[in-house]
This record gives sequence, C-alpha cells and structure tokens, in this order.
Amino acid sequence: MKLTKLLTSVAVAAGLFAGPASAEDMRIALVVKALGIGFFEAAAKGAEEAASELGDVEIIYTGPTDTTAEGQIEVINSLIAQNVDAIAVSANDTDALVPTLQKAMQRGITVISWDSGVAEEGRQMHLNPSSNALIGNMIIKLAADHLPDGGEVAVLSATTTSTNQNIWIEEMNKVMGDYPGIDVVATVYGDDLADKSYREATGLIQSYPDLDAIIAPTSVGIVAAAQAVVDAGKVGSVNVTGLGLPSEMAGAIESGASQSFAIWNPIDLGYSAAMIAYHLAKGDATAEPGASIPMGRMGDVTLDDTNAGAMADPFVYDASNIAEFKDIF
Repeated sequence: MKLTKLLTSVAVAAGLFAGPASAEDMRIALVVKALGIGFFEAAAKGAEEAASELGDVEIIYTGPTDTTAEGQIEVINSLIAQNVDAIAVSANDTDALVPTLQKAMQRGITVISWDSGVAEEGRQMHLNPSSNALIGNMIIKLAADHLPDGGEVAVLSATTTSTNQNIWIEEMNKVMGDYPGIDVVATVYGDDLADKSYREATGLIQSYPDLDAIIAPTSVGIVAAAQAVVDAGKVGSVNVTGLGLPSEMAGAIESGASQSFAIWNPIDLGYSAAMIAYHLAKGDATAEPGASIPMGRMGDVTLDDTNAGAMADPFVYDASNIAEFKDIF
C-alpha cells in the first residue's frame, strides 16, 4: 500500500487516505506529535510494514503541523468523523486529549497510545518503547560488553533530580552483580547542558586515569562525553556509551569514541503499535491487566495494572547500522 502523508487535518476530513483501500480494509490512524519529524516518519514505515504483513489494513499517517494538543485534537476529531477503526497516538499532552479520545472510544474506535502516553482513562492501552529495568540493564551491558576482563566505568547523568535518569541508574545498580569486575567509580551530573556535560566528562577522564568507559543515559551527555574523549586523545581507551540519537552520535561511532549506544527503534515502535491496534480492533486480543497482545515479529507485550507494556530492549546502534539510521532521527 502506498503511504500518503496527510499534511493537515483538512486532508483527513477530505478523505485523502493511504492508497486505494477495499471496503474490508481496517483503517488504523497513526497520529504523531507533528508531521515532518524523522522519528515519526520512520515509525510510519514500521506501521506500513505491519499493514503489508496483515494484508487487510490501511494505515493513515497523520498529525498536526506543530506539537500542540490543540492540533492533535483537531486531527482526532476528523478521524472520528471518518469512523476509522483504530487510533494509535503519540500524545502531545497526557491529559488534554482524553475527552476527544473518550469520544472516539464511545463511537467504537479502538484507541491506544504509544511512545508518549495518554492518561489511562483516554486509551485502552499504552505501549512504552522500553521499560526502566530494560534500560538500566542495557546501559551497563553496553559498557560491559567491551570489557570482558572488567574495568572502571563512570556515569554522566542529567540532573540530580531527573526522575527517569535516576530510576535508570537505580535499575543499573540492581543488576551490577550480573557484570563481575565492572566497578562504577563515580556518578556526575551535566544538567543536560552540553558545556557542563563536557566539563564533567573531562573531569572524569582526568580524575580516573584507568577509566574504561563513560555511561551517559542522556542524549546531551553522551555527545558531550564523546567529544571530551576525542579532545583528550582517549579514543580507544575510554568508550562512551548510553542513550543517544543516531543523527547526533554518528560522528562518535565513526571516530571510535563510542563503540555502541542505544535508543528505541522507531520503525519497530510504529510496527508494534499498528499490530496492537489491529489485534485489539479485530477483537482477538483484549487490553486488560496481565493480558498478552501480539506484536508480530516483535513478540508479545504484557500489560501491567495500568494497561501499559514495554515493547523491547532499547535498540543498539553501532558501526554496522549507524549509516542506516543517522539520517532518520
């Protein structure tokens, strides 16, 4: 099926849907935060992949032109008027979309959120790209995989009060026993500012001459740390890893300052969202605590007591695949 970008909600109202569809095709609307963003365009490719596998699905890729709740509400109202079968939304606002999405569900439309969630009362389930435990394990694993004999690692985080960063570090500490020989010698904070993160990374390199890796679970910190390693002449001695964006980390991979890093794969995320929406709309899966919902090649997602679930481990990017993703997001 041909993927057609719907540039405005007016286009949705006009019925300019993706490709020719039969009357039997299920129409799943992938509503993104805003059009023209590489991450979401990649997610749309994944949704189209799911539609091709399923065979009786039409994907409507749409969203506002800017990242506002008002824009998404307008788009969703147009989709309700078209009586689509399912809406899968990455929300610009957790609460503001709830009344409109409740209206959609009252009309019999399946509603899920993905990537950026909607409050429980406004959706049937939410798909998180990953989970705190999976992220915590991944960030230490990325360092340990290149230290078979163990070594010294340090953490460069965002702020001391950053909830998600602190949780990920706590989860990392819980699994340190699975990585014998790895010693976390320091945790510092760059406040998600490039210049401060650079200074903190430089300080780590100077303070710990035997340092083997810097783990930065922040897209700002990881780039700054990689630059600090290059400038200190420590490429090949100190490996920078953590969570980052391919577009921003391609240079670090190419220079050798980073062997690998992770973040969610938007193609997999769009694919999984479309698969979940399909099975819920078909009625062959139910969104309820403890339920397991098929996600095609991504396996199944199990829902917690808030009807949310995690897709997978963060996706690892390295020299083998960075070229494929660096122009996407």
